[in-house]
Amino acid sequence: MTATDDITVGKLLLAEYERVKEEQKTRIGFRDNLLYVTLAAMVTVLIGAAQTRQPALLLTLPAATSILGWTYLTNDQKISAIGLYVRTDLGPRLAALAGEPESLFDWESAHRSDGCRRQRKIIQCAVDLIAFAAVPMAVLTAFWVYGAGAALPSILSVLEALAVIVLAAQIVQYADVAR
Repeated sequence: MTATDDITVGKLLLAEYERVKEEQKTRIGFRDNLLYVTLAAMVTVLIGAAQTRQPALLLTLPAATSILGWTYLTNDQKISAIGLYVRTDLGPRLAALAGEPESLFDWESAHRSDGCRRQRKIIQCAVDLIAFAAVPMAVLTAFWVYGAGAALPSILSVLEALAVIVLAAQIVQYADVAR
């Protein structure tokens, strides 16, 4: 018997399951920490701008939150995609190999059927919008009221506002509140 005789489709699928769940776990930790990093960036920028009385420093906040928000959103989407893959593809294939009529990984679906899930998803969407869109737009508004003057920072602020708006639209689009 050689080492390749021990390789079966079931073992390969279980190994794949372990790898995608590990990736999902890693992405969840990274995604969740991005909110803390965003809050720290906000505090740092606001304190720096207030202490130096340089309104142009406020422009670093929308740039930072756009980058952090996009990274947060991308990781969140990948986390959901992994769950969908396990629910609709990997789980059923393993169940079929095991001779089971249904998926083996019921948790992947069970936690989605919670009666409060929609409410939680709406609240999470609101939190994401506050962190990655409302605060940066408030900072941009403060810049326009108190610090706009030079052409380059003003143009930059408009571009940042567009980036924040696009990110906000993506956050709402990927909120997954309907399911």
